[in-house]
Amino acid sequence: MFPLLLTLAFAVPPIAPDILRGFDHANNIEYDEALVIFRRAAAKTPEDPHCQNYIAQAILYNAMLKAGALESELVSGTNPFLRRERMNPTEAEHLGFDNAINAAFSKAQARIARNPKDAYALYSIAITYGLRANYSFLVRKAWLDALKDSTASRKNAQLAVDADPTYIDAKIILGLHDYIVGSLSWTYKVMGFLAGIRGDRDGGIRTLEEVSTKGINNRSDAKVLLAAIYRREKRSAQAVPLLEGLTAAYPRNYLFRIELAHMLADLGERDKALEQLRTVTGIQPEKLAYLKGNLLFWFDEYDKAIPELNRAVAARDRLDLNTGIMACLRLGQTFDLLNRRPEALAAYKLGIGLAPGSELAKECIGYIDRKYKRSRIA
Repeated sequence: MFPLLLTLAFAVPPIAPDILRGFDHANNIEYDEALVIFRRAAAKTPEDPHCQNYIAQAILYNAMLKAGALESELVSGTNPFLRRERMNPTEAEHLGFDNAINAAFSKAQARIARNPKDAYALYSIAITYGLRANYSFLVRKAWLDALKDSTASRKNAQLAVDADPTYIDAKIILGLHDYIVGSLSWTYKVMGFLAGIRGDRDGGIRTLEEVSTKGINNRSDAKVLLAAIYRREKRSAQAVPLLEGLTAAYPRNYLFRIELAHMLADLGERDKALEQLRTVTGIQPEKLAYLKGNLLFWFDEYDKAIPELNRAVAARDRLDLNTGIMACLRLGQTFDLLNRRPEALAAYKLGIGLAPGSELAKECIGYIDRKYKRSRIA
């Protein structure tokens, strides 16, 4: 459930009560309700660039939610950050996002023209560049544009911190950038280096930990990012208390409960993980069936996984593309492990049919000619 090129902090000072209500909706993945509040706030405070960022952010996150791109890794927690299917927002969402981004730039630049060391405006521009970087990466697949904007996001976040060293919240962008660039393959690291970002995997984690404990408004955002990073770093035990706190703070956000189930599963806590999934509400029953089947798969309970995965596969056309193909892939792998090859091939072909050119479909294609064998790395 975590963005690739920046964190999109749903809080920066000063915060009016109505904005806080918008944040509560957004953090509970109720983006339509949040958008109404953010647009109303933007009309009341037309000079504030952050309100426009909130609008753009909610539009992007809503599109990511619909595409299944807000969830963390659905396979094993070790998939690369860059593995995401393309999203397809509506024309209205495209226009709304672009308008909000342009307005945010304009309003922040007007403040900086009056005061070049306006930390609030500099941080706003950092968020705006980061939002556009994510949109270019996830939606438009404009890699170089995303890299350029990501670099500009980091630069302006650093300028904000330089202008106000006590602005701990602004460090969240620096920490995430450092971690991601430090985690990329050599090829991507070269791109990051050429763009002026060397990356520092461990330093990025330390920075995010600082924001999670000393930040004013971005503590929750930092905890969300750290939870995903800890899992990726095989440190799930550190993620559990963070997610327990987040589920308590935002009880309607089922993604936090799903992530907590993943972490518990990573720790071998099968019963606790399944119990956590039983508390999940607000998603399609078929998607929940996939999550249960996937969890049972990783605990080698193939006979119990098959009915759950079959239920998800039967509804594949109604699920988001990522989940639909993953359900087919996982069902095929389960059948392969049970030496039921004809059924495995049928499942793989269903996944391929959903989106033949997608990365997950290509994985299904790979198992058409060779039987899946279980890896014990994850």
